[in-house]
Amino acid sequence: MDTNKDYPKSFSHIGLTVPNINEAVKFYSEVMGWYVIMVPATVKKEKGTAIGQMCIDVFGEEWTEFEIAHLSTSDGIGIELFSFPHGVKKAPKFNPFNTGLFHYSVQDPNIEELIGKIVAYGGKQRMPIREYYPKEKPFKMCYVEDPFGIVFEIYTHSYELTYSSGAYAK
Repeated sequence: MDTNKDYPKSFSHIGLTVPNINEAVKFYSEVMGWYVIMVPATVKKEKGTAIGQMCIDVFGEEWTEFEIAHLSTSDGIGIELFSFPHGVKKAPKFNPFNTGLFHYSVQDPNIEELIGKIVAYGGKQRMPIREYYPKEKPFKMCYVEDPFGIVFEIYTHSYELTYSSGAYAK
């Protein structure tokens, strides 16, 4: 029997580089409600440890240490936070037109309250809250920015519900 190996892969985690690991853990745990599953720790460039060698493989030789923390969303998606002592501490200019990560998205039915918390913690609301189906369905979205300049999107409903209805039709 031939087994179909083409199946949708699940999302495991996303890695974000932030200027200050402690401030980022505070923001993401207090504002987003994400669980801290590993408090900030320092990783050193050491060929004798599994994590040290793995990071040398990923980052090369031009580093000595960095800080890392792990958080999790309510549905088990990991948020891996990195802070490099000699890295640029300002987010790159927002440019969705170039190849690379454009944004990630979270879901919260109380979009107004979440945006208020993001702004209260030093983030930004990048646009007005928009509706996909005004007067038909309560699907809303908005792009925001965390206090570190990382852009993300908020949906009030699931991705499947939002797009299976034909958001671009009409």
